[in-house]
Amino acid sequence: MRLHLINPNTSRAMTAKIAVTAREVAGPDVTVVATCPAPGAGPAAVESHTDEAWAALVVAQQVAAAEAAGDGPADGYVVGCFGDPGLDAARELTDGPVVGIAEAAMHVATLSGRTFAVVTTLSRTLGRAHELVRRYGFEDACVAMYAADVPVLELEDAGSTAREKIAELCERAVRDDGADTVVLGCAGMTDLCADLTKRVGVPVIDGVAAAVGLVSGMVRMNVGTSKRDEYAPPPRLPGSGSRI
Repeated sequence: MRLHLINPNTSRAMTAKIAVTAREVAGPDVTVVATCPAPGAGPAAVESHTDEAWAALVVAQQVAAAEAAGDGPADGYVVGCFGDPGLDAARELTDGPVVGIAEAAMHVATLSGRTFAVVTTLSRTLGRAHELVRRYGFEDACVAMYAADVPVLELEDAGSTAREKIAELCERAVRDDGADTVVLGCAGMTDLCADLTKRVGVPVIDGVAAAVGLVSGMVRMNVGTSKRDEYAPPPRLPGSGSRI
């Protein structure tokens, strides 16, 4: 099995970090290809609606390119950004399953407990997180959302206070809001998951691991993306102007 993990920002360090998580979850019989756009070809970090729009285009372009590659398309794709940018477009472009890390994390959180909280990076991204909770049907399960006001790329700085801020908000969600589980709202938090779970005493869900687990399971089940109507192939490929 071959899975394609797409980080829509240009951070090579973050791409390498989420690839480690993906490979640990996927197992020895799965090849994980992790990619991100070249500097200048995508957002440096996804921290605004403008970044999100650019990230969505990056995701669509990378899936389209992978599908057209000479060695054949991947068996499944993971969108490695918590806004799930370009998820619907990606599903139009492939027969295989495509899973976003926000959707996956919320599903896994509700399988682990009745309620969950989201702890994310910047407060300006909370609107998108609320939209996704509504879209995925988890309004009743999501009891709180917190932003640590930490820029995404600060998660790569070992000397920052980002990790402690995130940990304190996870503790608050469990203590004050009664969250059974906590969803981490950024792919760059993937390496915090195990330590946070021990610290707060409830499952802390990383979307990268959740998405890889779900998409690999779908591949093994031979469940792809329905092509009945909305996710049928698009009339034009992204950026090409040509018809399929």
